[in-house]
Amino acid sequence: MRPAYAQRMARYNRWQNNNLYDVADRLSDKERRLDRGAFFKSIHATLSHLLWADGQWMARFEKQERPPGSIVDSVSLFPDWDDLKTKRAAMDQRIISFADTLPETWLDGEVSWFSGAIQRDMTKPAWIVLTHMFNHQTHHRGQVHAMLTHAGGKPHDTDFWVMPE
Repeated sequence: MRPAYAQRMARYNRWQNNNLYDVADRLSDKERRLDRGAFFKSIHATLSHLLWADGQWMARFEKQERPPGSIVDSVSLFPDWDDLKTKRAAMDQRIISFADTLPETWLDGEVSWFSGAIQRDMTKPAWIVLTHMFNHQTHHRGQVHAMLTHAGGKPHDTDFWVMPE
């Protein structure tokens, strides 16, 4: 893996978040919070979890203090829709800035952290946890896409090769 991969994935992340948030914006708050049977129940809760998780990974990558809360808390940390959208846009820019300045040597290193999910210290190759972050985003955005479609929304294309340059 080279920095170009991270740069492309960071931009894909922003492109797809814009896609989903634009569609979700057309729903009522009640519709965004409706339990639709997904792992985190609703569109809003899933997007809140995803923002929290990205903050966790970025703090680990940048060696900064992690955002508060746990996986359980993650679904309710951003209760206001407009605040969630604003913080999502800022996080997307943070991820892009990180990727744009990523030295190749970082990808050859390791990332160490304490995992609250499994309650133990972890150390993994940096390229693996960076790949995980992007994969985790795609996984949960897929859930949101399905919930939006079920709600009558029409997100646009998600194919990686279709992404505008």
